[in-house]
Amino acid sequence: MTTPLSSACAAPSSTKGAEPSYVCAEPPGPDRRDIPGQPAGAFLSHHLPLLVGLVLVALNLRPALSSLAPLLDQVSSELGLSASFAGVVTFLPVFCLGAFAFLAPRLSHRYGSARTILLALLVLAAGIALRGVFGIAGLLLGTVMAGAGIGVAGVLLPSVVKRHYPHHASLLTGIYTMALCSGAALAAGTSVPLAEAFGGSWRLGLSCWALLALAAAAFWIPQLRRSKHEPKSERRRVRAPWRSMLAWQITLYMGLQSSLAYIVFGWLPTMLMARGLGALEAGLMMSVSVLLQLVTALGGPFIAARFRHQSGVIALFLTLSVVPLLCILLMPVSTLWLWIVLLGLGQGGTFSLALALLVLRTHNAQSAGALSGMAQGIGYSLAAFGTLGVGLLHDLRGDWFAVAGLVLAIGVLALLCGFNAGRDRFVETG
Repeated sequence: MTTPLSSACAAPSSTKGAEPSYVCAEPPGPDRRDIPGQPAGAFLSHHLPLLVGLVLVALNLRPALSSLAPLLDQVSSELGLSASFAGVVTFLPVFCLGAFAFLAPRLSHRYGSARTILLALLVLAAGIALRGVFGIAGLLLGTVMAGAGIGVAGVLLPSVVKRHYPHHASLLTGIYTMALCSGAALAAGTSVPLAEAFGGSWRLGLSCWALLALAAAAFWIPQLRRSKHEPKSERRRVRAPWRSMLAWQITLYMGLQSSLAYIVFGWLPTMLMARGLGALEAGLMMSVSVLLQLVTALGGPFIAARFRHQSGVIALFLTLSVVPLLCILLMPVSTLWLWIVLLGLGQGGTFSLALALLVLRTHNAQSAGALSGMAQGIGYSLAAFGTLGVGLLHDLRGDWFAVAGLVLAIGVLALLCGFNAGRDRFVETG
């Protein structure tokens, strides 16, 4: 199935006694310059400004999350944070991804996607900068603002791709995914060196990522002029699939696999340093693992699309996500690099397949948009509790064995939901 994912839906609306619905944009008319069969090279050359803007926005969707993890020990030590409170700091931005996913379509419907994304980038930049000032209060408020900006922009980027380039959605989604993973890897690998370059200041090491968000905002401004000349899309209401068992299986799979991913973003360097590694080497390992996600993030959907059922492929990638993470916690230190490599390959596949299911399990773009809003809004909110649980368990037990049990439990539940979601069925929306 080649129908691209769309999140171009207005906020859920409801009337008394009626099921909530989403307002979804119809595919653009033939006046768009997105021609089926147009060579990829020609396509890229004609649409370079928008592509650069999309890449820069996507690059900013993970650094606020992955830049903190390598510096978390230093931040906790200077501010006097317990493991539980550190868990709250890693919990907040992920929770905001889900909470503000519900707000994003409403803002887009009122102000347009281009303006809303620009606003999200500015809020993100302000939040990142704020994390380095005003102590704990600034860290918490800045984290919430950063999560809000990421949550809004992350929901709207796929809708921009769908609206402008429905016939090249696979190409654009691949570029977007690559930029997203690259941003996460860049921040994970360079946050510690940046802090050291600023005289050991974790505050500047975290806050400097605001410059990347401001650069993305500057490159995105031309899209405001472009959006003024676009014809208004037709809209129709599509009910959110709240009563569909399959939709809930997909939503839970999205949330549970994301929980594993954000445990890695928030805690992997701390786990590695607990095994005796230095902060620089731990950050490098996390960076390599995230970079390796590019391989399966791009290749996973192509592999899955060759099968009528995706259950087996989902089970394979989940195994490659859960087992290496358990081994990082429990196996000899000499084997860490092996598990780091396998972890990256596994998590890239689980993430891309979660996005692919939103398309493969729906009949059309409007249904995919309604399912996407449900899966991302609830899924990311659910995922946040994994990072919080790690902090609480580590605080209570003082070791990582209970955390290993949590990882295993999340993995088993994700496997059950993903295996059912991978069967060849469709979510019915009204």
